[in-house]
Amino acid sequence: MNEAKSIWMDGKLVPWKEANVHILTHTLHYGNGVFEGTRAYKTDKGMAIFRLQDHAKRLINSAKIVAIVPTYTQEEIAKAHIDVLKDNAFNGNVYLRGIIYLGYGVMGVYHKNAPVQTSVAAWEWGAYLGDEGLEKGIRVKTSSIVRNSTKSLFGKAKAVGNYLNSQMAKFEAIECGYEEALLLDENGMVAEGSGECFFIVRNGVLITPPSDSVLESITQDSIITIAQDLGIKVERRNITRDEVYIADEAFFVGTAAEVTPICELDARVIGSGRRGEITHKLQNAFFDVVYGRDEKFSHWLTYI
Repeated sequence: MNEAKSIWMDGKLVPWKEANVHILTHTLHYGNGVFEGTRAYKTDKGMAIFRLQDHAKRLINSAKIVAIVPTYTQEEIAKAHIDVLKDNAFNGNVYLRGIIYLGYGVMGVYHKNAPVQTSVAAWEWGAYLGDEGLEKGIRVKTSSIVRNSTKSLFGKAKAVGNYLNSQMAKFEAIECGYEEALLLDENGMVAEGSGECFFIVRNGVLITPPSDSVLESITQDSIITIAQDLGIKVERRNITRDEVYIADEAFFVGTAAEVTPICELDARVIGSGRRGEITHKLQNAFFDVVYGRDEKFSHWLTYI
């Protein structure tokens, strides 16, 4: 991966190669920790973090859900993101990874006596699903693995342990020759990708699933807001897999994925098999926002 100069760890900027944890770190063994993915874009006015406060707030909320008491406030975590960007000389767009985890000190399933630690790392990272994917779209496979059930895990927490499910779904998709996975929920309705939210377009209407069993997505909320500003009708409702097959357009959104068209699901071509008109319109509008070219949404940007 693209290494940087430093990582923020519990209030200090530590050289990248010295940002280490003990092998008996509690989160490593038992999977209880929470994280965030945030992007910063190189705009004409300098580096800008997209929806920083929303990401910092969700990190704090995730910790509360999994019974971890943060040692830093939302404001302090947001400032840590800014400090990391200021200390590293980035030449391109940046991905930031904030994480609250349980460190070294105790073992055993009971976690409350483990020390709570916080870090923010940043590195240059381009399109998660490839620059070509942003234009031509990607091939997706419905996973044999369903999204974590709300009966057993907390879907509203961006929790470390939740992502084993996503890893296995992504692994299966790639091994089968696809670029990404689409997970259904326990009722057979579309939930999300391995790390992205999902949209389809039918008859000019933008449709996305409710957040019943998945994370409350900041990028999904951004796209819905942008779409409504553009006069596009939006529906939040359940989507079946076969409805995706006959959709006019489909795409993933997420901090990493941004707005990535889907050209195929389960060997069925979606629409024309290329990036659709509404997808393209939303993609352009989204990049105008994150690059600071749309003043209506300038409040979403924190300039460094």
